[in-house]
Amino acid sequence: MSVALIILTIAGASALFLYGLKLMSESLQKIMGDWLQIMLGSISSNRAKGLMTGVFITALIQSSSATTVMVVSFVNAGILRLSEAVGVIMGANIGTTLTAWIVSFFGFQIDISLLVLPLIGLGIPLIFSNNRNVKNWGEMLLGFSLIFIGLGFLKQFIPDAGASVLLEAINFLKSFEYGAYIVFLLIGAVFTAFTRSSNAVFAVIAVLCFKGWISFDLAVSMILGINIGKTLSAIRASQIANTNARRAALAHFFYNLIGIFWGIILLPVLVKGVIFLSVFVGIGNPSLEPQAVPLSLALFHTLFNVVNTLVLFQFSRQLTKYIIKKIPLDSRGEDEFKLTHIKTGMLSTPDASLFQAKREAIVFAESVRKMFMSVERIIFEKSEKEYLTLKEDIGAKEIQADRLEKEIATFLTKVSEGRLSESSSRRLRALYEMIDDMESIADSCNNILNIVERKKLKKIEFPEPINNNIQLMFNMVQESLDIMVTVLTHDEELPFSMSQETEKEINNFRDILKNEHLDNLEKGIYNYDAGIIYNDIISQSERIGDFAFNVVESYKTLF
Repeated sequence: MSVALIILTIAGASALFLYGLKLMSESLQKIMGDWLQIMLGSISSNRAKGLMTGVFITALIQSSSATTVMVVSFVNAGILRLSEAVGVIMGANIGTTLTAWIVSFFGFQIDISLLVLPLIGLGIPLIFSNNRNVKNWGEMLLGFSLIFIGLGFLKQFIPDAGASVLLEAINFLKSFEYGAYIVFLLIGAVFTAFTRSSNAVFAVIAVLCFKGWISFDLAVSMILGINIGKTLSAIRASQIANTNARRAALAHFFYNLIGIFWGIILLPVLVKGVIFLSVFVGIGNPSLEPQAVPLSLALFHTLFNVVNTLVLFQFSRQLTKYIIKKIPLDSRGEDEFKLTHIKTGMLSTPDASLFQAKREAIVFAESVRKMFMSVERIIFEKSEKEYLTLKEDIGAKEIQADRLEKEIATFLTKVSEGRLSESSSRRLRALYEMIDDMESIADSCNNILNIVERKKLKKIEFPEPINNNIQLMFNMVQESLDIMVTVLTHDEELPFSMSQETEKEINNFRDILKNEHLDNLEKGIYNYDAGIIYNDIISQSERIGDFAFNVVESYKTLF
């Protein structure tokens, strides 16, 4: 086989392995989407709990990059505080090493090839199921199988090391000891940043060392590089995020950078220590026995991250304070939760991305509630200056409402392109319905402003009883909007009957006022033009109550 064909074959095997990892990780995230939300949502200020959550979640979804990007996004959305996020990120570095053990054991210690085809035979039919959860399990089995098919090809087509220019160059570099360690550390970091998968790079390193192309100590230095390369996913995700999200990504980077710093200094000692432990536990001597290499590398990968975490965990508060000083709040005094558009783009799983959309829906709900408060004031405002200020505020919020609906809907459309779990599909539909109703609230508020403008142009003044009726209607509508925002913002377990009762009161009061309207015209309490304006204000207000009730109904039934 020619050199070019060997290189292409190895590239194809690596791609197959990488695709299997991606397929398995994403399917596991879909399967466990609801659990991830519960686990991340239940993190308290207890740092140890955050650490264990990071370990557990990453072990479940088999991707530290997915966990850290998710954490950065949740910090951006205000779901996690920075101090909590640091603990989760530290735990993620430990959780991701489980994959190294799986690859090392099933890929090198036992012949799993006999199970791969049966697993594919079981997984493929599941993929064609109409049940989404069943499809996800099928994809998980297929991804697991592709991992070991790709690994098998790597082992088959990467030749054993022999006399070659490449091997001579590697041996020449090795004579510089620390210089070689740094070079291979950088190679590990670059390949991890390029593939965005520390586990795929680990597998290639294991095969190269197993085949004799690189020595065990150079393989260890490349694994150190993995730890810095995988931080780039979180850094990329945080570039357009708020201040605390950028802080979380930088904390991840510094945490791994500090680990690499002491790891490269003590690397000869660490290598000797791992060799001793490998022999002690019965794995074998990786510097002499190729079969012991994969498990010994997995052992180093886990022990290094555990030790680094235990050491730096004691200084997590100091690290957090340093990061806060390094990235101060911007001149606008940015809050933990930035009340503007979705910032970190798509997450690695659609289920997690819906958290972002939900937080933006809360921004939308609060915005339209404030918009109605301005409408309530402008209708009775006597000062021309204040009137113009309120008018400008309502107009700005109408533009913001259109913008929020468009941006959230665009984001939800991207989320829907992935295959969602059944519960996440319901959430997606609920969010679509909610933002549509919120935008309708903004439209009705703007309609009331236009009605008030007509009233002002025609110089119409309502008698006090009519103004009192309008104020009573506004009070009930304001109550319905308050319930809507409270339910969304605080996840309050408010009885659904509260919203229903408010909606009935608004409808009943509207019916009473409509019946009185004809009597008022007959009695000459106001003329026909004034009556039309009065009736339009009441109708638009009632519509706002309907839309607010719809938002609560969507949230309570589909979330």
